[in-house]
Amino acid sequence: MKISVLGCGRWGSFIAWYLSRLGNSVTSWGPEEDISYRVLKETGRNEYVVLDKNIRLTCDLKEAVESAELIVISISSQGLRGFMRRVTACGIEGKNFVLCMKGIESETGKRLSEVLTESGVDGNKIAVWVGPGHIQSFVQGVPNCMVIDSANDALKRELVDRFKSDLIRFYYGDDLIGTEIGAAAKNVMGIAAGVLDVICVPLKGPLMSRGAREVARLIKAMGGKELSAYGLAHLGDYETTLFSPYSHNRMYGEMLAKGQRFDKLAEGVATSKAMRLLGQEYGVELPITEAVYSVCYGEGDDVKRCREEIGKLFARSTKAEMYE
Repeated sequence: MKISVLGCGRWGSFIAWYLSRLGNSVTSWGPEEDISYRVLKETGRNEYVVLDKNIRLTCDLKEAVESAELIVISISSQGLRGFMRRVTACGIEGKNFVLCMKGIESETGKRLSEVLTESGVDGNKIAVWVGPGHIQSFVQGVPNCMVIDSANDALKRELVDRFKSDLIRFYYGDDLIGTEIGAAAKNVMGIAAGVLDVICVPLKGPLMSRGAREVARLIKAMGGKELSAYGLAHLGDYETTLFSPYSHNRMYGEMLAKGQRFDKLAEGVATSKAMRLLGQEYGVELPITEAVYSVCYGEGDDVKRCREEIGKLFARSTKAEMYE
């Protein structure tokens, strides 16, 4: 299969590496001015992967789009809408899309598949690929499980059956809303975990339980399946996000609680804003999300604010554990 991977950061470069290993004809695209693209172009490798010589690198977006049957996108989720204006201008008729991204548009609360459909992509030609796993582990041969979901059952099954290997065991998703919301929301919980690593480590267990319950309520209110919050896209990704030293979101929370700055992308920051918006729209109480939003967007002393938000969670009124 002819596949173009748009975005050559850490996840995009891994996807290109992985799909090439499966025998696909892979093109990896990145903007010429981007440091990630330049490093790969000049050295054929980055800090995560060594690209196979069969992978074609290009900074020509039109060439990458036109040459592909399947287009995989791996960029910052908040830049997707603007980026899709450039992609659709290249001609997308008949092409399938896979989103290897975890986020929600912060200003609108739109899921990323919704951003694609609003950009002119047929909803039946869109799939999402999410779940646990860090590149650093994958390239060392450590296997994991992931999920591919789509409104198009045939596309979902084709991709799972084509992409499965001894490195990644894929499952068929059956709830696009829950899969997308759950995958994005786990990054918000990752920030909370980083704060707890500094303030009170023993609370990570309750965070896992209450965080998943919070996300389940939101998924259900949006018309998805409540149980999706306990699947691979969300709860299944907690070990990777809440405990791993490789997690950008956990590290962001940790450094914030220490009064330091994290200079890499932490998608959970913008996602906390998007989830807060969705909670208000659907009338769902999201206390952990609200706390993360406050620590990310609040003013004043970061360390003090982190401790105050944890205190507010404990000061909430008593409720039944599984309240709706």
